[in-house]
Amino acid sequence: MLSSVRLVLSSWIAGLVLAGCSFTPAAHDDHTVSRVSALPAIIAHRGGTGDAPENTLEAIRLSIEHRADAMWLTVQLSKDGVPVLYRPADLSALTDAKGPVSAYTAAELARVNAGWTFRDGQAYPYREHPSGIPTLRQALRAMPASMPVILDMKALPAGPQTQAVARVLNEENAWQRVSIYSTEADYQQSFAAYPQARLFESRDATRGRLARVLLNQGCVDAPAEHAMTAFELHRPLMVVETFTLGEGRSNVQATLWTPATVACFRQKPDVRIVAIAVNDTDDYRTAACLGIDAVLADSPAKMAAVKEGIALPLRCGRAGATGGQ
Repeated sequence: MLSSVRLVLSSWIAGLVLAGCSFTPAAHDDHTVSRVSALPAIIAHRGGTGDAPENTLEAIRLSIEHRADAMWLTVQLSKDGVPVLYRPADLSALTDAKGPVSAYTAAELARVNAGWTFRDGQAYPYREHPSGIPTLRQALRAMPASMPVILDMKALPAGPQTQAVARVLNEENAWQRVSIYSTEADYQQSFAAYPQARLFESRDATRGRLARVLLNQGCVDAPAEHAMTAFELHRPLMVVETFTLGEGRSNVQATLWTPATVACFRQKPDVRIVAIAVNDTDDYRTAACLGIDAVLADSPAKMAAVKEGIALPLRCGRAGATGGQ
């Protein structure tokens, strides 16, 4: 008996809506094909981590140049309480420094080389041309005012970072183009104190709903209307079966967004879906055929070319597979 499932594991608001996907019935004789008339928006993951050092102003600049539709940035709090852009728990993962972000002031982090480990083939181009860790304020000012931004909150406790981010969004008049995401439910709770905050539903809620549909328990708890949701298109999954004397485990590579899961999430009006880690042509076309609103891509340069290479309407099989154009 299956007793638990563990997923082993990371606004388009009124007036700023990301390009969604729509379906129209196909004129054909076997009724197994639909046609997509719009393609998913491309969100630059960590500013475009495949094209430049992640979460840097250089990555943001290149993503804008490569026609990304929106920006996904990772936020932590500096020692002096300034929201800055960095993802790992330790600076040694990506930079020429070491220790947590919270051990350095924003001014000190600006002098850290966030491009230290970035490789282009066998070369490390940013070791000679350093790129510092920017503040959230600098990032917002580096983007067009019309560009939607998703802020992925890292590090705990959530309260101080929430307050610092809210202060920047107030001062930059940026609430209307920013949405908040986090793998930590504490951030949904702390940002709830700000009625103007646009929040993705908790990752736990999204993951649980996906698992229930995929395990044929049905769509018992569709998201509320206007909800924003995000999860990987594909994800390693561990199925854990508990016995009286222990447990058994099976690892699989699961596809989480399917026609059934998307249909569940679409039961209420205006639910937005982001498919995370969509980085090649096949996955992008799959996301388009599923009606996904936007994809989170490491390389906007690559995915913009993929998007431009798809002629519309895109012919899709009912199972989400793409067909000839």
